[in-house]
Amino acid sequence: MAKEKPHLNIVFIGHVDHGKSTTIGRLLYDSGNVSEQELRKLRETAEELGKKGFEFAFVMDHLKEERERGVTIDLAHKKFVTDKFEITIIDAPGHKDFIKNMITGTSQADAAFLVIAAPEGPMEQTKEHVILAKTLGIKQLAIIINKMDASKYDQKRFEEVKKELDPILKSVGYKPAEITFIAASAFKGDNIVKKSENMAWYNGPTVREQLDKFVAPEKPTNLPLRVAIQDVYNITGIGVVPVGKVETGIMKVGDKVIAMPGREGKGVEGEVKTIEMHHEQLTQAEPGDNVGFNVRGFGKKDIARGDVLGHVSNPPTVAKEFTAQIVIFNHPSVMTVGYTPVFHVHTAQVACRIEEIIKQIDPATGATIKEHPDMLKNGDAAIIRVIPTKPLVIEKKSDIPHMSTFAIRDAGRTVAAGACIDLVKK
Repeated sequence: MAKEKPHLNIVFIGHVDHGKSTTIGRLLYDSGNVSEQELRKLRETAEELGKKGFEFAFVMDHLKEERERGVTIDLAHKKFVTDKFEITIIDAPGHKDFIKNMITGTSQADAAFLVIAAPEGPMEQTKEHVILAKTLGIKQLAIIINKMDASKYDQKRFEEVKKELDPILKSVGYKPAEITFIAASAFKGDNIVKKSENMAWYNGPTVREQLDKFVAPEKPTNLPLRVAIQDVYNITGIGVVPVGKVETGIMKVGDKVIAMPGREGKGVEGEVKTIEMHHEQLTQAEPGDNVGFNVRGFGKKDIARGDVLGHVSNPPTVAKEFTAQIVIFNHPSVMTVGYTPVFHVHTAQVACRIEEIIKQIDPATGATIKEHPDMLKNGDAAIIRVIPTKPLVIEKKSDIPHMSTFAIRDAGRTVAAGACIDLVKK
């Protein structure tokens, strides 16, 4: 049997209504992954719901509520094969209410497309998405300047949007010169799969071509097994099926595993019986694979989103407290000791109390600016000591970097982001 193509997780992010779902729908349709018949049905559904022109978006927005609201709420996954890769496309919500799901999606991705509508240009959430993409470790970013048809396919507008993005990208450490900017209209099909006849001035890749320009990440198979649990299903005849992404290590059928912290905080043990991805049975799963698996010994109440699976011989680390390096970028006032926002770590969401602000540091060099400052404000970087309010799996950046990063959210906005640099085990 021929070796399978390397697997790549691609997330589409961007402000609400800038055309992410339409871009994916168009990509899947124009490359033959959605039939004419399926699209015709979706077009009829869209018209019935008073959403004429939304048929491509409906390819991914399959939840009824999403169709009625015209907003992507949850994460949708779709398998897609290119010349070079087997790709899982993740459509992440842009709406601010649903940003916690976007964090989950982005933390699973190897590369991202940021979609920006040409008429509006970068919006409030665009910056937040760029910061999160960087913080959550996405090194490969391409930018689709969409809805070029609504800007009369004007090259000048394309260049203006690029220019507006420049300071946003540089502020978090992306180099605009290394990013591909694609001039596109998803609704009309320009530069998604087919080269546009309306923009002769554009000589870059289509979205489809860009997919194959990304590089498959090195798989951290040498690190301990860590699978971040995203959902848990109870399937008749099979039993409990957790779903999640293998971050590090290898999971094989027959492995003795433990899910931490579990409902009691002590973990729950079992044996892997089956592993499945895109409805195909696997004997093992590697980093980057989004899999469903059945474990003998796991009951429905034992495991939930936010738990992490590892081998019994090297279980995931539950932190009693941890030290973190953070950057604050969107806080309405100041951070002080005692502040208890929600930390989004892999798929877990746990309120954590800032117990000590150890020092403020220079974000570029790491040099100490001030020991034990009273407070932190926007633009500050610092080393802090944190105590989770309930059991939380997090790893040291030096041990397992993939499980060390987090976003801090408060009152509906992402206020800071960072990584764990040390911890005390529970």
